[in-house]
Amino acid sequence: MSKAHVGSSWQVVAAAALATIMSAPGQTAAIAVFTEPLIADLGITRNALSTSYMIATLLGACAMPLIGRALDRYGVGPVMIVIGFVFGGVLMLLSLVTSLWGLTLGFIGMRMAGQGALGLAASTAVAVHVTRRRGLALGVTTAVGSAGIAMSPVLLEWMIRHLGTSTVWMIEGLAVWAVVLPLGWFFLHRQRNATRSAGETVREPEVRRGKTPEPSGTPVELGQAHQWTVREALHTPIFWIITAGVAASGMLGTGLNFHQIAALGERGLTATEAAANFIPQAIAMLIVTIGVGGLADRVRPKFAVMFSMMLLAGSLGLLNVVQDAWTAVGFGALLGASGGAVRTVEAAAFTRYFGTVHIGAIRGIVTTISVGSTAFGPVVLSLGYGVFGSYGVAAAVLATVPVAVGFAALFAGEPQRHTEQ
Repeated sequence: MSKAHVGSSWQVVAAAALATIMSAPGQTAAIAVFTEPLIADLGITRNALSTSYMIATLLGACAMPLIGRALDRYGVGPVMIVIGFVFGGVLMLLSLVTSLWGLTLGFIGMRMAGQGALGLAASTAVAVHVTRRRGLALGVTTAVGSAGIAMSPVLLEWMIRHLGTSTVWMIEGLAVWAVVLPLGWFFLHRQRNATRSAGETVREPEVRRGKTPEPSGTPVELGQAHQWTVREALHTPIFWIITAGVAASGMLGTGLNFHQIAALGERGLTATEAAANFIPQAIAMLIVTIGVGGLADRVRPKFAVMFSMMLLAGSLGLLNVVQDAWTAVGFGALLGASGGAVRTVEAAAFTRYFGTVHIGAIRGIVTTISVGSTAFGPVVLSLGYGVFGSYGVAAAVLATVPVAVGFAALFAGEPQRHTEQ
């Protein structure tokens, strides 16, 4: 592979990672710091705010298949420009909200454009534009993006304290426009260059022999034998196993993060110690995500799925035996590592199995399920606490979910195409 292409690929990774970071205003970690000010400013109850957020998350997730199909049809560049314009506009309109109904509409836009669409576009950009060591590239993108999202609450909390929620909404919206729109133009420029050079990039004898040509921009696919439609992908067990892993991680990881202060407080930690546990989570996620991304290029995805599910089950089981800040670090590290690992596996595996022609639509369905699962996580763990009287016991019982997904992945076969060629 030429040095020029290596440099070009890492430019894509850097741009996609930055786009992932800019999805932070729509992510739970960043929105959480607005909770107390919103309750006070709007005069609403915590239950009302939680219900509004859950409904908005579910409705926002419903748009992801449409976003995925748009990515396949128009490319990452034009779609990211539209996403950036909508996301920034929604954030700025939130600065004018004075009621729960207005806040709910704003939440729908934030969750749809921020958590869902922008994150999907960023990871799809890497899946489509990077052809060599794609797993490592996705791992780096996910790791850097997630680290940036994890650090955003600290900055936002300081800004809210000094500037107020309305001003911060406005600043976030302007920041999204200032960063995401140019990133969209960057990917649009790459698409146009790749289209012009596609005929010069691929040599017909190489295609007939099934070799991957040296790409100069967007990779040119090798033919329909390597491309699966959405319907075909949905008929494979591995699709649903990997999707179940992503959903389990989203639901249980969000639930544990949402109740982390109370859950670790139950084990004897102070609120400060419990909040500090997000740090080992972020560090472990950064390290493991890059490592799993590199391995995704070399091992079967099902083994990586099983590994991520065992990490998640381990964190759920460990919560019940946390006794001090040091054992809590182990819990946090396993939780962070599992979330980063499964997201990297999903993007790399589906591109490897199903090609890139319909990858946006395929991953759009996964994103819908994943985003939707996060809406139920806090409720599931809360109900478990009500039944068992302990977050630790509830988490240990819920550990059976990732264990089941992990075993299913272990015994899953490679996807076989049965349609006529």
